[in-house]
Amino acid sequence: MALFLCLGTGAATVQAVAAPFFQNNDQDYSKSKTYQQGLRDGKADHAANKDHSRKRNYKKDEDRKAYEAGYQKARGN
Repeated sequence: MALFLCLGTGAATVQAVAAPFFQNNDQDYSKSKTYQQGLRDGKADHAANKDHSRKRNYKKDEDRKAYEAGYQKARGN
């Protein structure tokens, strides 16, 4: 039983330490052109009460993330 408790505690510690490495949601895209485009589209859709009216396709994943971050910020989500 002592071995089980020791392993259980060790696994929780490893999980708690490893968690910050997988959380990358706080990236600053504010200077990105695609972020700025997302802000404009989001504001326009919010003013017209539309739901993501423009579908944009980007080759780079970072561009897509920047656009969505700007769009969501403008929409207030």
